[in-house]
Amino acid sequence: MMTELAIKSGTRKEPEVSTLPEVGRLLVVVPAYNEGPRLETVLRELRRKRPGVDVLVVDDGSTDDTESRALAAGARVARHPFNLGYGAALETGYRFAWQRGYDLLVQLDGDGQHDPVFIDELLAPIQEARADVVVGSRFLASSSYRPSWARRIGSALFGWLASSLTGRPITDPTSGYWAMNRKAVSALVGGVLPHDYPDADILIGLHYAGLRLVEVAVCMSSAEGKRSMHAGLRPVYYVFKMLLSVLLTVLGRRPQSV
Repeated sequence: MMTELAIKSGTRKEPEVSTLPEVGRLLVVVPAYNEGPRLETVLRELRRKRPGVDVLVVDDGSTDDTESRALAAGARVARHPFNLGYGAALETGYRFAWQRGYDLLVQLDGDGQHDPVFIDELLAPIQEARADVVVGSRFLASSSYRPSWARRIGSALFGWLASSLTGRPITDPTSGYWAMNRKAVSALVGGVLPHDYPDADILIGLHYAGLRLVEVAVCMSSAEGKRSMHAGLRPVYYVFKMLLSVLLTVLGRRPQSV
């Protein structure tokens, strides 16, 4: 049974009148952990490019001023009492969207890697009834983004696995820049998300749940001054954990006709 989330709301200025087409109730979810200064820039840019949009920052137990900066920028904040992990932060956002009846959800990171200008491109396939989940791929567009060797290897390996198992080309399984409709949110709320790095395993699981997946080209930048999740021995753990998670997903589900 889902419990009601405790949410704080910041003070919002009256937004500019948007010239963007009506797409249903949209929520932008921003998971954040110790992202104070970067998060403020992300929210300011989000407000500029998508005025009036509802924003939920999920503060995953930060020890800096992430919460206060988010509130000052006019976002709603759901705060975890301690750090639970990226997947747990996303799950909180999904549950909030489901409980509040949002039709569409976009997730982007709070570290400045994801440019809000691409939100319309992410939403377009859903609006056109071509997809339930849209993944922003940094490898479908030319950009200045230069991933580490570990990320390149991981993306290639799990992109190949996800493409083989879903029958759809997936070039960027580690992207955290997604859009989805309410049907997809329902599937994610009803499932179990890993608390660290939900990537290819979740895409495969969504495909097995009968949801339509597509990728669109986006540009991303590196998060300056932030330690990579693939530093040290983390790549070894990530590959092992993801292979195991993909195997369990394949063994536990059977594809439905789409």
